[in-house]
Amino acid sequence: NFWNPATAAAAASFVMATAAGNNAAPGQAPAQNDAVVNFVQGAGSQFLESGKARFLPGLESAIISLRTYFAVDNGYVLRKMQRILFPFRSNQWKRVEAAVSQEQVHYALPHSDINAPDLYIPSMSLVTYVLLCGLCYGTAGKFNPEVLGNMTTKCMVTQLLEVAAMRLGFFLMQAKVSLLDLVSYTGYKYLGLCVNMLMGLILGLAGYGHRTYYITFLWTASAIAFFVLKTMA
Repeated sequence: NFWNPATAAAAASFVMATAAGNNAAPGQAPAQNDAVVNFVQGAGSQFLESGKARFLPGLESAIISLRTYFAVDNGYVLRKMQRILFPFRSNQWKRVEAAVSQEQVHYALPHSDINAPDLYIPSMSLVTYVLLCGLCYGTAGKFNPEVLGNMTTKCMVTQLLEVAAMRLGFFLMQAKVSLLDLVSYTGYKYLGLCVNMLMGLILGLAGYGHRTYYITFLWTASAIAFFVLKTMA
């Protein structure tokens, strides 16, 4: 049984850490990010050690690969968000090499390399974007529970199409790029979409919502396009 006392203890620790982060004093870094990462890593490690992952072909290697994309901390998340939204200030885009073995380069994990792709920011940005869409529908008096599901489906379909198009392009150029890297890079756009909607909602109270949204959209679209271009160059 995967949900055993050890997993329950990990979940309890996660909830307590999250509550502590929500009650953190002003100026103190919240603990949500570390709690999420620790819980996911602990649950994944326990699942692998139990041997149940071996019954599904490819699942064990997929979990191991995913763990590296969630190896983040609060400092990395803050710096990465600044790098995505203001990439024009950066001059260093080269990945940090952790080790080289058998002519294969192993790069540093995200918490040690600001240029490393991660899946934490894309996944959290996607969830936030869907919730903000629900908020927009709610303020317009058009909200219903199906809105969240429809927006999530649309985002996932769009994401798959983007990854497939980029994967095909790199295949035609005979360039080897990790599939999870493409998922990460295409997922950073949700951070910009969240910023657009937040600015539109906040300044919409003063009657400048649409104008602010499109001005912010021009900035975030240009910034993320430049970021992806420099990162994958």
